[in-house]
Amino acid sequence: MPRRWPGPTCAGRARLNPAADSYQAGFHRRWGHLEQDHVRALAWLLDSPDLLDVDAAAWAGRVATLGAVTPAVADWLAGLDGDPSVLQAALGDKPPTRLGLYAEKLMAFYFAAQGRLVRHGLQIRANRNDTVGEFDFLLGHGPDALEHIEFATKFYLQGGATASDLDALVGPNLADTLGLKMRKIFGRQLTLGQHPAAQALLPRPVTVARALVKGWLFYPAGSWPAMQGITRGHCRGFWCTVDELASLPDAAYVILPKLQWLAPLRAAGRTLTRAELAAELAQHFATSSTPTLIARVHDLDGTLEEAERGFIVPTTWPAQATQPRTYTTLN
Repeated sequence: MPRRWPGPTCAGRARLNPAADSYQAGFHRRWGHLEQDHVRALAWLLDSPDLLDVDAAAWAGRVATLGAVTPAVADWLAGLDGDPSVLQAALGDKPPTRLGLYAEKLMAFYFAAQGRLVRHGLQIRANRNDTVGEFDFLLGHGPDALEHIEFATKFYLQGGATASDLDALVGPNLADTLGLKMRKIFGRQLTLGQHPAAQALLPRPVTVARALVKGWLFYPAGSWPAMQGITRGHCRGFWCTVDELASLPDAAYVILPKLQWLAPLRAAGRTLTRAELAAELAQHFATSSTPTLIARVHDLDGTLEEAERGFIVPTTWPAQATQPRTYTTLN
């Protein structure tokens, strides 16, 4: 039987009413005046709920948070939207095709604009052929110290058997889980500043090392389990298999390109009916097993606004998601 179509997909911040509102609706209200895609993505990185609960005992105080966007930063974003040339120059003539690197470049631009960035992407090698690790961001922490920020933007689907376990949250490509990623960050990456090879290169000692994690989690039904260590108001969506598309509302949809996975969509463009979406996805899954992120949208006089989002996965994905896995990538 098809799964029940979920209701509103993201509780957002505490100012939103989870029963009546969605994160997307709140984002459009606050940032609907921003028109440039890169600026909207940066606004989402700065203003979206953290994926990890900063107060959870599981993280032992090693979670970073940006806090509320100040009026000064909001004005700065509006200025960038009016003239994005400096941001476009920072991203380069060819913006990264990898979503994680794209988000990292946006955050580096922000930290530099705030006067906090000391180094970005500093690789540490024990010798020419042995890379120990890389600092995502080194920020000034007083006059004599540095703060190491390990940054990640992640998308996981609840596909495992144990709903409350972070390892039940599986990457769309099945390569890892949220549990594996967090064990890697907290067990290895945040200790990089203690390595002798790192200490020999750093201009100042690292005295604070914390993880800053943004992202969206996707669930197969309208309700979601409470998970220790995850922010209650995290951004969320749905997922279903391609053969369950008939359970979706008969509405307007778009397929989201990967570099538009961060902020809720607001753009001009062509929409797909549910039938057209099914046809495109059938063609896609005939040659690929890669899940596809879609958005249901409202058409407001030619401007499309995202109402909710979800992954469509091949029929084999749910069974594969329950299989144990080990971390296979350093990204």
